[in-house]
Amino acid sequence: EVVGERHYQVARRVQEVLQRYKELQDIIAILGIDELAEEDRLIVARARKVQRFLSQPMFVAEAFTGLPGINVPVEETVDSFEALIDGDLDELPEQAFLNVGGADSAREKAKKLQEG
Repeated sequence: EVVGERHYQVARRVQEVLQRYKELQDIIAILGIDELAEEDRLIVARARKVQRFLSQPMFVAEAFTGLPGINVPVEETVDSFEALIDGDLDELPEQAFLNVGGADSAREKAKKLQEG
């Protein structure tokens, strides 16, 4: 089994968050994010983090990005996306999710960003 039930369910939830964000973009463009309900603001924040989290440094891109590629096990990736969607990483800034591996890497990067 390449993709288990949990993996599939987490992936579907990630897709739902990204789809809802896409639906909200016109409202955000017209009224601004502050006019959204609290739940929708959380969806937007999580979706933006998901987008940045998908920027994991790849080995094939090293020559172009200057960032060493990393390999994150599938289970850790699923765990990380589940934590993000469940709100366990809401306290971390968006920037912490850019070019990192798993949730632990994002936490470490957030700590470094906070330290300056």
